[in-house]
Amino acid sequence: MAAGRWDGLRSRDVAARALALESLGQSVLREAAAARAPAEEPAAAAAPEGHGHGLAQELARLLMLSRRCPFPDVRQRCEAILGGVQELGIRIPRPVGHGPSRFIPEKEILQVGNEDAQMHTLFADSFAALGRLDNVTLVMVFHPQYLESFLKTQHYLLQMDGPLPLHYRHYIGIMAAARHQCSYLVNLHVNDFLHVGGDPKWLNGLENAPQKLRNLGELNKILAHRPWLLTKEHIEQLLKTEEHSWSLAELIHAVVLLTHYHSLASFTFGCGISPEIHCDGGHTFRPPSVSNYCICDIANGNHGADEMQISPTGSISTAESLCEVEVLMEKMKQLQECRDEEEASQEEMATRFEKEKRESMFVYFSEEEELAPTRDVSRHFEDTSYGYKDFSRHGMHVPTFRVQDYSWEDHGYSLVNRLYPDVGQLLDEKFHIAYNLTYHTMAMHKDVDTSMLRRAIWNYIHCMFGIRYDDYDYGEINQLLDRSFKVYIKTVVCTPEKTTKRMYDSFWRQFKQSEKVHVNLLLIEARMQAELLYALRAITRYMT
Repeated sequence: MAAGRWDGLRSRDVAARALALESLGQSVLREAAAARAPAEEPAAAAAPEGHGHGLAQELARLLMLSRRCPFPDVRQRCEAILGGVQELGIRIPRPVGHGPSRFIPEKEILQVGNEDAQMHTLFADSFAALGRLDNVTLVMVFHPQYLESFLKTQHYLLQMDGPLPLHYRHYIGIMAAARHQCSYLVNLHVNDFLHVGGDPKWLNGLENAPQKLRNLGELNKILAHRPWLLTKEHIEQLLKTEEHSWSLAELIHAVVLLTHYHSLASFTFGCGISPEIHCDGGHTFRPPSVSNYCICDIANGNHGADEMQISPTGSISTAESLCEVEVLMEKMKQLQECRDEEEASQEEMATRFEKEKRESMFVYFSEEEELAPTRDVSRHFEDTSYGYKDFSRHGMHVPTFRVQDYSWEDHGYSLVNRLYPDVGQLLDEKFHIAYNLTYHTMAMHKDVDTSMLRRAIWNYIHCMFGIRYDDYDYGEINQLLDRSFKVYIKTVVCTPEKTTKRMYDSFWRQFKQSEKVHVNLLLIEARMQAELLYALRAITRYMT
């Protein structure tokens, strides 16, 4: 079906949407009537092969719109069209799973249709831009101020004027998400890539893409897993490859896209984002079964939405969890008093950083067998064995990256803005919102200054990447972040595909879901800034 018919549903004009819905309804019902088969063998019982074709995909998309469109007229009409198809004796799809996240109970997430006027505007903007309200948006909506900045930045990177053509942008998103085996983001951008006229052959594997994009593979790999290894020579190779060379402006656009999607893969796994309703794994044509289990949940140790959490030493009582909040607040108070009384020497501060950096190497998630990436996702990148490695493994020494020598504020921001106008400003705004976001609450406590805790989380992530702030006392990190929290942070940031519901549930047990999502916003922005610092420093060194 022509993509334009779906595009009409994005319109802000009710009359234009009504026309598009009428045309869409007639077209789908015609196809359904033509496809009608004997009752015992429903035509739409299984999705056809291929990308974006066939009645099954159209029905899945209608199901998504009936649940996720911010315009009530579209939701109702799509539901009616599905009802008409069902009356023709064709099986229609139903959603799989329990809402936008596997980790957060659906009842705690804002339902589309229940949003206030301000939120509705945000939803409508997002839907008008992408033709969908994705699950990432529905989880980020716990923090509207951040979500607005995030959507504005992502829209600019993907759809506004810029150095790279539209289909390159989505393909780079696919390459970046695939480094972490993030099929959620890969599926979304495969659809977007085709929608903007991308060549389907490129989706058969990176070797089918143009040489210019293939050359980006090494940068993608290093940035995703070991950004501290990036040198000006890597940059030179991309900029000086005769006919397949990148311009500086194109490279900045590509770097920002790569870091955006590496970080978004962290958010996707860190918050347990479910497949979109219209994508693979988000719907089924099978009738409901007795069991609510999903095979992938069982494989990942996510046994049911409300499973009891058991610690290695037995069950965790509410009293223990409440105590966890009180202990953390007491530590924050003591640290503030110590700060006021005495300040450590520069030598002592440097020693504490090195100690924390060294200790961060021994923070491990469970050592289960590493899963090889599935062929479907791994075909989008090369060298599938290349993953995160700690700094000093195998005697390899990585010099500390001192923020005083190269920072986002003083160096990175202006470089991005010069080569890709407005993007430096958008990123800067997004970093600041994530870092400074506060509601002055901690679990059930109000009027709390959480700046010390937010800074500890941000600086711990940068410490894992070797990045040091001279004016920060890294001794605070061990006081404020317990082991289960550190395991969660390191997993989400460095190997997000290994994140489980058990890890999510085991940290900050008495904190609100919105606070755990806030942690994830800090994780993805700190990670993105760390990757950008290494990439932009290498570009600066090349330019000088």
